[in-house]
Amino acid sequence: MAQISSGNGFKLDVAQPMGVVGKEEALRMEAEALAKLQREKRHTLPATTTFSSASSKNAAPRPTPSSSSRLEKDLIVFPDAKKQAEKDKFKDIDVDKLTNEELEKLLLDDSFGANSGKALRPSSLMAFNLSASYPGGQATCSPSPFPNGQWTPSILTTPSCSGVSTPTHHQSPMFPSAPFPKPQTCSFQNGFSPAMPPYMGLPGPQTSFMAFTPIQQPGAMVFQQPTVTPEMAKLFHKIHSTSEYLKNGRSASTDLDAAPTSAVSLAPNPPPPAVEPLAVSCFEWLDLDPLNRCKAEGEEGTSPAPSGTVTVVGGPAGGDPWDAVLLDETEGGAGGSSPPTEVKGHLAGRSQPRQLSVGAGVTRSHSLTIPESSSQHKPNNQVLLYTALEEKEAQNLEVVAFCEDVATLRAKFTYDDLHTNPGYVLSAVIPQRDGGGDNGCSVKVSIEISESQEPVTFTCDVSSPVELLIMQALCWVHDDLNQVDIGSYVLKVCGQEEVLQNKHSLGSHEYVQNCRKWEAEIKLQLLSQSTMRRDLARSAEDDTSPVDLERHLSQVERLFKEKVTRQGLADYLEGYHNQVNICLQNESTQYKTVDGVVQMVKNLCCALDEVETQAITEAVKKVKRSVNLPRTRSPENSSMNASLTSDNYCVSMGLLTDAVYDLHAEGESPVEGRSSKEASGTTDHLQFTLFAMHGIPAAWVSSYEKYYLMCALTHNGRNLFKPIQSKKVGTYKSFFYHIKWDELINFPMAVALLPLESMLTLSLFGVLNQNASGSPDSNKQRKGPELLGKVSLPLFDFRRNKPNLVCGYLYHSMTSDPLQVDFPSPAVDVLYVGPQERPSPDPNTLEELDPDLLYCLCLSLFPPSHRLTRADRQLLWDQRHHCRGHTHSLPKVLASAPSWDWGSMAEIHSLLHHWPSLQPVCALELLDSKFADTEVRSVAVSWIESTSDDELADYLPQLVQALKFECHLKNALVIFLLSRAQANVSIAHYLYWLLRDAVLDPAFGRRYDQVLGSLLCLCGAGLRDELDKQTRLVTLLGALAEKVRQAGGSTRQVVLQEGLERVQSFFQRNSCRLPLSPSLDAKQLNIKSCSFFNSNAVPLKLALVNSDPLGEEINVMFKVGEDLRQDMLALQMIRIMDRIWLQEGLDLRIVNFKCISTGKDNGMVELVPSSDTLRKIQAEYGVTGSFKDKPLAEWLRKYNPAEDEYDKASENFIYSCAGCCVATYVLGICDRHNDNIMLRSTGHMFHIDFGKFLGHAQMFGSFKRDRAPFVLTSDMAYVINGGERPTSRFQLFVDLCSQAYNLIRKHSGLILNLLSLMTLSGLPELTGNQDLKYVYDALQPQTTDAEATIFFTRLIESSLGSVATKFNFFIHNLAQLRFSGLPSNDEPILSFSPKTYTLKQEGRIRNASIFSFQKRYNPDKHYTYVVRLLREGQSEAQFLFRTFDEFQELHNKLCILFPLWKLPGFPNRMVLGRTHIKDVAAKRKIELNSYVQNLLRSSTEVTQCDLIYTFFHPIARDDKTEGLEAVICSADAPPLSPTSGRVEGEVKLSVSYRNNTLFIMVMHIRDLVSTEGTDPNPYVKTYLLPDPHKTSKRKTKISRKTRNPTFNEMLVYSGYSKETLGLRELQLSVLSAESLRENCYLGGVTLTLKDFDLSKETIKWYKLTAVPYF
Repeated sequence: MAQISSGNGFKLDVAQPMGVVGKEEALRMEAEALAKLQREKRHTLPATTTFSSASSKNAAPRPTPSSSSRLEKDLIVFPDAKKQAEKDKFKDIDVDKLTNEELEKLLLDDSFGANSGKALRPSSLMAFNLSASYPGGQATCSPSPFPNGQWTPSILTTPSCSGVSTPTHHQSPMFPSAPFPKPQTCSFQNGFSPAMPPYMGLPGPQTSFMAFTPIQQPGAMVFQQPTVTPEMAKLFHKIHSTSEYLKNGRSASTDLDAAPTSAVSLAPNPPPPAVEPLAVSCFEWLDLDPLNRCKAEGEEGTSPAPSGTVTVVGGPAGGDPWDAVLLDETEGGAGGSSPPTEVKGHLAGRSQPRQLSVGAGVTRSHSLTIPESSSQHKPNNQVLLYTALEEKEAQNLEVVAFCEDVATLRAKFTYDDLHTNPGYVLSAVIPQRDGGGDNGCSVKVSIEISESQEPVTFTCDVSSPVELLIMQALCWVHDDLNQVDIGSYVLKVCGQEEVLQNKHSLGSHEYVQNCRKWEAEIKLQLLSQSTMRRDLARSAEDDTSPVDLERHLSQVERLFKEKVTRQGLADYLEGYHNQVNICLQNESTQYKTVDGVVQMVKNLCCALDEVETQAITEAVKKVKRSVNLPRTRSPENSSMNASLTSDNYCVSMGLLTDAVYDLHAEGESPVEGRSSKEASGTTDHLQFTLFAMHGIPAAWVSSYEKYYLMCALTHNGRNLFKPIQSKKVGTYKSFFYHIKWDELINFPMAVALLPLESMLTLSLFGVLNQNASGSPDSNKQRKGPELLGKVSLPLFDFRRNKPNLVCGYLYHSMTSDPLQVDFPSPAVDVLYVGPQERPSPDPNTLEELDPDLLYCLCLSLFPPSHRLTRADRQLLWDQRHHCRGHTHSLPKVLASAPSWDWGSMAEIHSLLHHWPSLQPVCALELLDSKFADTEVRSVAVSWIESTSDDELADYLPQLVQALKFECHLKNALVIFLLSRAQANVSIAHYLYWLLRDAVLDPAFGRRYDQVLGSLLCLCGAGLRDELDKQTRLVTLLGALAEKVRQAGGSTRQVVLQEGLERVQSFFQRNSCRLPLSPSLDAKQLNIKSCSFFNSNAVPLKLALVNSDPLGEEINVMFKVGEDLRQDMLALQMIRIMDRIWLQEGLDLRIVNFKCISTGKDNGMVELVPSSDTLRKIQAEYGVTGSFKDKPLAEWLRKYNPAEDEYDKASENFIYSCAGCCVATYVLGICDRHNDNIMLRSTGHMFHIDFGKFLGHAQMFGSFKRDRAPFVLTSDMAYVINGGERPTSRFQLFVDLCSQAYNLIRKHSGLILNLLSLMTLSGLPELTGNQDLKYVYDALQPQTTDAEATIFFTRLIESSLGSVATKFNFFIHNLAQLRFSGLPSNDEPILSFSPKTYTLKQEGRIRNASIFSFQKRYNPDKHYTYVVRLLREGQSEAQFLFRTFDEFQELHNKLCILFPLWKLPGFPNRMVLGRTHIKDVAAKRKIELNSYVQNLLRSSTEVTQCDLIYTFFHPIARDDKTEGLEAVICSADAPPLSPTSGRVEGEVKLSVSYRNNTLFIMVMHIRDLVSTEGTDPNPYVKTYLLPDPHKTSKRKTKISRKTRNPTFNEMLVYSGYSKETLGLRELQLSVLSAESLRENCYLGGVTLTLKDFDLSKETIKWYKLTAVPYF
């Protein structure tokens, strides 16, 4: 491969095509030709200053062609000493008399220019030193481009390689960021730019842009123009006609209409200084180097070049005289404006969508429009051009309007308003319903006061306002409160940077509710406003700073970064104007200098995403043609020809300048006096031209044969017309690769009737090239076209008062490549005047609906909007005015509208404006994608504004996602979010992290860029600095977590410690609030307490020291490699469910912990203290601990030894378990094993790790691992019941589950709406209606509460009876055992105990004795001895079961461990006769008891050793306590049999009546009397008396072996009127089903139905009596 060094510092690796002329000959010819050029040039060039030292150092000579690397020669540098000799040799040649053969012989003669030395290739930026772009380099400019009268270019020579090598120095930004708004990428020539380019690309590996080489801004430079003597001109004219030229594939033709060449720019060359090139451009056809020879004419246009072939042309024709000679003129292979080289390595780098910038890449500014476009644009200096770009008319009009709205919004929240700018965090408030248990409840409060050495402690009611607490606290330090301004004081939470809200009650604050939940002390601190930390407050300077959307985004990770700033564009345009001025100043040299103009145009196109419009292509052709017209030497015609040529050149140059300024035009100046008419009077159809897609990835060229677009016109997510397919075309090449359709698309729909929020969706498909072996997946069978990308854009602009159909050029990124769509410009302005709203009828005047129709209407209100049938939609729309009584039905009514065209908007808007206000949670649905109308969305936002900040924080993720469905950037929703963030630090904090995550969205990242930029402009310097610190902390933790994850098991701890030291150095400079919450402030790490978890992701466990000395340590987990957004969503939904339950007065003691995604596949999670996983708890009972019933109960007993503490923990467990069952079922949480279910020592159970939800179960092969509806195992039921037998506590659990389930069902719309808004968030398991269908089916909103209660009771029974859950736990235990292994210090020291236990773990043994013995068969008969164990701090004894052999093992190992200690004697093992008999067991009981007593009286070393405590640790068999109940617990004696005449117990019934049907739901029975000391098998039987034929008999299923059965079964009596039921009695009997004898009667009750109010449901307990059994 040949190496050619480009002038911009990049090494180009090119292929060597075959040719007639050999390589060495061609290089020699090149050197010899330049020798003649250099000799004559010295006569005309003045002395100049030298290039910079950095440049000269890089100018290394090339090796000879005979070297192993085979590098070619380039240009020749002649020593000064040989000038005269070379000049004389040149003069001896008579060019006019040379024949073609003699000229060829001269050129091929080895002696021709033999003293030229080693060739060097000049820089493509000849007049500007490249050292300026490197650190430390200084650009030195000279009046002449040739130092000392001799041209010594600076080059980079490198060995041959196969790819592109970029400079090793750090690339800094080319231009500074512009302090004004950034434009939309998709922009229209008339100023109507789509607010949000929703691009959805296909997934794939992403590559980075190649950053521009930074070049210092050039000053105004003037260069003397080197000339070409007549002798040189004669020589090159002669060369033009030689056969050698023809053999190289060149044609003397200069036709500019030939096919474009196959070359693509490696990277845009920054604008060079204004340099007038050497006057040799008319000879640009000369190409004596066959290595650079292009394809033959016509070959390029028919088929793409092979992926490995590279075509090389010279650099800018204005910078290097030899490059000017080598540049092609025709576009078929000899075009003088052929673009820079396309390099193989660069193609590979661009084979994927270009989404990331490298290093500190520059970004395109917001507004790049030039207000005027003509050939007369000639600014005198950079300042004038830059000023023109800053004008309002030159910017994206929508961005300008948005920035004005942001500035107006900021003016409403002044820095001196403490209410909206407190500078600190306000504690969240969670409202609870009155009667929820708070009224009259007192709590203990401790308040720290600076004037008091000890905290002030007192008891107050939770309903007391915070102001009252402040007054009580001030009473301790002030005698006269009249002298104190109570409003100037606040109560700060100890350990958190947040204060309680003075106007709210104490118990409504989330902090206080958590303290009550954990039974922790409420610790507060009294501070005055003047001493309160207000570092997050805005200042006066913040209120006056300019609104710059790009100013604060430099540290934000973004997929798309613009490649050029406004300043950069100004530099490009200035360079272009300089080149144009040079061309126009001297008409005689225009044919030489035009190439510099073309190169500047190409650079500008490349900077703007390689966009080359048809106008630019045609204008470049015309310019080239105008300067290359034939010129005659006749004196009489020379003047006329010169005049014509000059005129043609000026006209073509003007067209080129117009095309340049139209390239990125975003607005049109209004035309004065232009006529206009209303849209309703126009009949024009929608039509546009699909022109081209620019800058396509090079890999597509070889992978796809044809391309086509599917054009769809949509509104509210539905097609307005059948999609239209474009023609299939291939790739083309001019400056760059592009796909050109140039096809007119016509939708036969009147533009005037289109909804103003109509979207045009274009989907690009590629037809695979079956013969492409190097394309992706070439070995796979190819079937059908592939979707390469999709883009959606609005048809109308953001100005509702006068929207116009977009016209001009649209450049929108599709896989980050611009797609050009041309819309026709209307002849007149079209005014869109909305139709007059019709008056809405008075609801009181509406006719009453038929009952059947009303019933059907009510049924149609149940399904969500996306599940409405066509009949439902028709019914809802026809009866829309009757639906106003059901306020929440508005979204369904609007979704049923038959049309949203211009004529229908009057009725829709009238209905909207006269509709009663919706609740904020209901209005959320109007922000979904199916409601695109701007007015509908604005009204919805106005209804949502009534929500509080704390409630709004719960819905922030959905509101951020709803921004995707806004048609334009300037909308009511974004202003609403910014206004709330302006007045609340917490909202701003969470909004920042949500937007940071959203900017990584490949489809909507640009929209979120602008919103995030506006947020950072508004929040103030204090909060910005804090957010920046958080971002830097997250970056450090992410790098550390990734290193730990990648490290091996043995080196992870070392890597962790080294990384923690670096994080600690960050905290040494400043404290930092955590992304989890702005109220958590840490000042350093507690490195000794930091570690990592042994799971697949290896997350970090971090312990941080609280900045508040009164606070506790902060424990968090930082995880990389997993997407935490789904965990965020699941936890958010659980938190919202908890809020619903609390507002309804049901406190299920839900554990809410924080989780936040801080970037792609990383995030932070709050750790709940004093909690363990179920696996860890069950593992104490061995690997089969998941099959045991007691582990959870015993673990709770260990942490709650007192009876009242254990009862409280059990109650917490019952309530929290009920909440977990309902929440996990509704959300379809799967992959539930015992390592992602946790239990707190206070009894609160909660779930973690929500990687699978909405029913997407974890698979084990082809089987689902999650077979049960939710996790409810026998060990959980053991805690709920308080033992093995069912009790009334389990009935409480069932009732709690049913109540919680029904309360969530009442808010089904909210749950479904919140999930629906997240369908485009990119979560893999929430993508569409199918996932929402799971939640809808789980909620069953169409059923009654009684039916739902029955349904959920069956789910409880199914979950409790599922063996699959325990087996899943067991499999996970085995997997974790294999994954983690057993540590060396945890090896079992006794054969029957799986682990070693210590005194510290177990608690000191106070007493131990042999209580009794039992006979067992397992499998043979043997005796076990019951050990009664009492530990310190426990009021109740434990009972253990140990065999004689196990006591023997203990004694033997004690003798080995303590050989010098005196141990008690062990009973003799030898027994005469039978061993396993009762007498032997009784004797050994006495002996073993004596041994144990003496052993515990031994020395401390023996009694406190691990062997003793391991022996007395409970193991699995100790769960079986058969035979002990009668001795230990006499309170559980079975109740008397009914034969004794006693009937006890109660039954809970629900009685309701509707639609001539009586519903009797048998719910629970408690405290039944057992028969003959055994538990009964109860069931219920009912009759409606009188019933002589027993036709009214109904009965429930049988509940086995329980005195407290739960049925929740519905017994239905249909066809009974209220009058008939008033004459009947309901007889209910409870019986026990017996298999070998007649069923036993347990009691009954008779209810007179006339005593019931059948218009409502009655739920009551009824006492069972011995009524006569029917």
